[in-house]
Amino acid sequence: MRALALSALLALPAAAQDCATDAMLVFDGSASMAEITLETGPATRIAEARQAVARALPLIEGIRRIGLLTYGPGDGGACDGIDLRFLPRDRAAAPVIAAIDTLEPDGLTPLAAAVEAAAETLAYRSRPAIVVLVTDGNETCGGTPCATSRRMMDGAADLTVHVVGFRATRDFFAWDNPEQQEFGGDTVAKCFADRTGGLFVSTETVDELVAALQRTLGCLVIGDLAPRGRP
Repeated sequence: MRALALSALLALPAAAQDCATDAMLVFDGSASMAEITLETGPATRIAEARQAVARALPLIEGIRRIGLLTYGPGDGGACDGIDLRFLPRDRAAAPVIAAIDTLEPDGLTPLAAAVEAAAETLAYRSRPAIVVLVTDGNETCGGTPCATSRRMMDGAADLTVHVVGFRATRDFFAWDNPEQQEFGGDTVAKCFADRTGGLFVSTETVDELVAALQRTLGCLVIGDLAPRGRP
């Protein structure tokens, strides 16, 4: 069912969303991305995510300027590894691929702080901004994605946050994630998409992650798959 939905998504024409709006890719470099699971087989999540980025970005870079922010590894504490790699630029595929190829997963997952930092680089209070978050997990640094997204939207000019979950699951031991219990079964990162009219796309395979990157960093599709409240 998921494969059919993604195939249909790729086949639909691009929407009228302003494809010239700068975007920031927020990429998960936390320690869990280095895990080998039953789903990945012999490959780690980061290895498969690298494959998807290498396939998707060359097809996207001609559409809009893209910047990159990663979180996870860092010299400070486990939640201090938010790293602005570069601001939106033309022909960003090669630098994005190179940065993610050298990313060594470590640390925890400061989703709220990372998304807000990415939006700040785009001056989201005064101009349109798109943030695409790719994560395999949940907020583990005490941040509050739902409250943060509400606060950001109060002052945003035109902010859209798309969330791509790559084998992302709810954290049942969410003692460090105060919003998760009330949010329900999905990762609380979905709050960012819900509050800003973005897409939440759950992916399990490399092909699905490629499709999600093309649609969120590219131009959104029209019709029933368009975010609620947007044309």
